[in-house]
Amino acid sequence: MTPTFPSKLPHVGTTIFTVMSALAAEHKAVNLGQGFPDFGCDPQLLDAVDAAMRAGHNQYPPMSGWPALREAVASKIEALHARRYDANTEITITAGATQAILTIILATVHAGDEVIVLDPCYDSYVPNIELAGGVAVRVPLTPGTFRPDFAKIAAAITPRTRLLIINSPHNPSATIWTDAEMRQLQALLAPTNVLLISDEVYEHMVFDGAQHQSTARFAGLAERAFIVSSFGKTYHVKRELMAWTSQALDYNPWTYWRDAYVHQESSSGQVH
Repeated sequence: MTPTFPSKLPHVGTTIFTVMSALAAEHKAVNLGQGFPDFGCDPQLLDAVDAAMRAGHNQYPPMSGWPALREAVASKIEALHARRYDANTEITITAGATQAILTIILATVHAGDEVIVLDPCYDSYVPNIELAGGVAVRVPLTPGTFRPDFAKIAAAITPRTRLLIINSPHNPSATIWTDAEMRQLQALLAPTNVLLISDEVYEHMVFDGAQHQSTARFAGLAERAFIVSSFGKTYHVKRELMAWTSQALDYNPWTYWRDAYVHQESSSGQVH
């Protein structure tokens, strides 16, 4: 007899990305469901990966990621956002941004903890929260503009709130949080013990003269935040999923990564 077992996520069905991609292929339509680029990645990246593999960078790295790569990420953040993270203790390389977000949630959310998500949001957030035993608290973004409604966010914060997840540039609306909005969030969270996940995987896809306002730019947010970004999104190589997180929290992040029991894999430090 084939064993049966109850799902930990019985209400999660086939993702909308799978459904829309299948429909787009069936009808030969433009696929707006997933961000597949219609062009190849930079040939220099392919050459760099090939050179790194041939140089022996193809075995188990340190769990936090290859040191040269972590140092390159720290330097990149400092150059763009004027905040220096310690490459040894505050930068972690992960197997994609989705894995990074799941790892953070599993590491920090305890049974019954509340996690605020701003709807509409990336469809992995809520299942990740539920998998950790947390409770997702949905706060709608402003209809029509998809801007944050700080009154509603403030009303959703309770003594059980462990995390708030923000996403800028936003998936799916492309809304970018402004400097003023980031400062308003900083003031709102200042008297609380709420941690922050700042999903910034689209940080380099900003147009029309706008500027991405990374959480790293705001001291009061950076001190409580896990910032997630993505090589796959930035370099248009979705099959080569690799991402990083940066955090400047008072506690040792290794304690939380260890307790999450999630192994991480990274590539070499060849980023140019």
